[in-house]
Amino acid sequence: MPAADSLPEPDLSVVIVSYNVAYFLEQALLSVRRASEGLQVEVFVVDNASVDNSVTMTRERFPEVHLIANPDNVGFSRANNQALRVARGRHQLLLNPDTVVAEDTFRQVVAYMDAHPRVGGLGVKMLDGHGRFLPESKRGLPTPWVAFCKMFGLSALFPRSRRFAGYHLGYLSPDQTHEIDVLSGAFMLLRKAALDQVGLLDEEYFMYGEDIDLSWRLRLGGWTNVYFPGTRIIHYKGESTKRTTVNYVRVFYRAMVIFARKHFAPRYAATFGLLINLAIWVRAGLAVVRRVTDAVLPAALDAGLIFGGMVFLKHYWEANHKYVPGPYPPQYIEVAVPAYIGVWLLSTYLSGGYDDPPRAGRVVRGVAVGTVLISAISNFLDAWRFSKALIVLGGTWAVAALILRRLVSSYLRYGEARLGERRTRRLAVVGSAAEVARVQKLLDTARVRADVVGSIAPDEEGVSGFSFLVSGSEGQLPSKARSQQHESPTNQQETYNKQPEASNQKQATSNKQPETSNQKPETPLGRLSQLDDIIGLYELDEVIFCGRDLPSSRIIEAMVQSHQRPVEYKILPEASEYIIGSSSKDSPGDYYTLTVELNLYRPEQQRAQRLLNVLSATLLLAASPVLLWWQRDRLGFLRNCLGVLVGQLSWVGLRYEVAAAPAAARRRAVLSPADRPAAPDATPLVLDDATRRRLEVLYAKDYSPRLDVGILLRGFRLLGRAV
Repeated sequence: MPAADSLPEPDLSVVIVSYNVAYFLEQALLSVRRASEGLQVEVFVVDNASVDNSVTMTRERFPEVHLIANPDNVGFSRANNQALRVARGRHQLLLNPDTVVAEDTFRQVVAYMDAHPRVGGLGVKMLDGHGRFLPESKRGLPTPWVAFCKMFGLSALFPRSRRFAGYHLGYLSPDQTHEIDVLSGAFMLLRKAALDQVGLLDEEYFMYGEDIDLSWRLRLGGWTNVYFPGTRIIHYKGESTKRTTVNYVRVFYRAMVIFARKHFAPRYAATFGLLINLAIWVRAGLAVVRRVTDAVLPAALDAGLIFGGMVFLKHYWEANHKYVPGPYPPQYIEVAVPAYIGVWLLSTYLSGGYDDPPRAGRVVRGVAVGTVLISAISNFLDAWRFSKALIVLGGTWAVAALILRRLVSSYLRYGEARLGERRTRRLAVVGSAAEVARVQKLLDTARVRADVVGSIAPDEEGVSGFSFLVSGSEGQLPSKARSQQHESPTNQQETYNKQPEASNQKQATSNKQPETSNQKPETPLGRLSQLDDIIGLYELDEVIFCGRDLPSSRIIEAMVQSHQRPVEYKILPEASEYIIGSSSKDSPGDYYTLTVELNLYRPEQQRAQRLLNVLSATLLLAASPVLLWWQRDRLGFLRNCLGVLVGQLSWVGLRYEVAAAPAAARRRAVLSPADRPAAPDATPLVLDDATRRRLEVLYAKDYSPRLDVGILLRGFRLLGRAV
């Protein structure tokens, strides 16, 4: 085999750093493979100790990729540098795993760099998962003034202002080529000669800020950075996704402090540091307030409504029905009513009254149980026994108030006052019959509640007009579709699919498409060029593109053309088991996949585990003066008890198979079902990673609180371990 030095120099080296995003990484590598045609391209994947099968997937599906599997998460800068030190391409691209590049992207950017020898770095036009332009595609230098405008919202208020919108250069057209100061690390094309001159990424930045630092060093070295809109890519997890978290605020702005210390004069660096620290506290405080508000506001509104009704009922009962005339003592309103409300809301919470989607039955059950408890307890407290009638009337009002508040919330949020499941999502699939059937299988297996309205032909031939695939009766069609059906009957065919009953009350399976090859294929709804009209006609909520049948550039073009529509776009990569998308600019992306249903993440089990955590942590803290003597790490024991109480930790959970957990439900776990603490004189049982992950998946699949109790008792001496 020839030595590396004797091989021809590649046109391009692509470096992707991955951490627990196997589903995005697979799609990115497929798009890179297609975009590499016609060029000499070498591809590196540096994995930072992922536990979601990223390494195995890369080895099996992409044998041409140079894989570097780190045993630990070494950070973004250091991981990129590992590949850059051995990359040989005359141009070197840092690419995020949550991107999709068009087939012509590499040819376009390499040609531009070859034609402009003083360009050291290049970025392209990035779009989010809805086809909308991402402003971080072009950025200015974060001077103290520019950073101040961004951190305190002036950039958002004046997005086109040259004075206030300097961070994202909002005054520059996104459709024209511009010289810029800062490139985005999501797609950062670098000339190797420039990189050799100014150096690699600064490893003092663990994550965020390293792209700003390297971009500015290129400018200081005499090179030009360019924003080039001649090609487009999808970037699912844009900057707006990450900035909503407290951790992002802290890490990103600390990176800005490092940048200021390196590149600004001391007096500017001090001012910049002061602004950064102020922004961290303000942003973190707002994030905490928002999180607490989101969690507490529904219950607070319910409590206020019930309290107002109880005050009215008290005055009404005193004036019209009280056996002994006269007002109730002040303790009734000051103590008893708040206690009643607390019992009603707690029992409603435990019965699932705050789960989504809201259901009237859960509210009625919760308030009814609370009313019985209040009546029973008041029988034993003579001094607090006021009126059984007011308790019953209060419970009745509580049911009405809680249901009314949920109806109003539903109307304000969705435009319809209803409880239970929202309108079934309507989706269409763009692809061949075989790929459409595969999408249907994935949706059915993932138990996605959706009506597959039909397919859209990816080619421009063989389809004329619109046709219909109807789930249920004509009454379920959008009104526009019904009128179109009556106007043009010659171009339409109706196929009625009966919706199967769902075995899970939260999610129903989607329609069953014919899977046998001898069944007549459905007539497509139309052509891909008609996508915008099809979305409007059928009032679609989601469109799934089949990557096997469509080039990435065509998918991107279709998304851009219909980006004004309130529709979500997802992609099924070729031969993949993941349907990938991004449901909003503030979400990290979601996907449908062939996975088992995990009982641990059902709302009722999450609630039961949280109650067990709170009760056990309270008891352990109360008994800590005695229990500390049995703990290996006593300070850690107290720290973990507090962490469990405030909801940052869970006593038991997934420590190794974290990818199996929904992002919204993940809490760091002290103990794992895979932990096997040894007796003092016994040899510890050592499990490999695959066995640990398998045990955790079984635990999540068959979860019940009694499993946690057993694991807590078994691992009692480890409750102070570091998380």
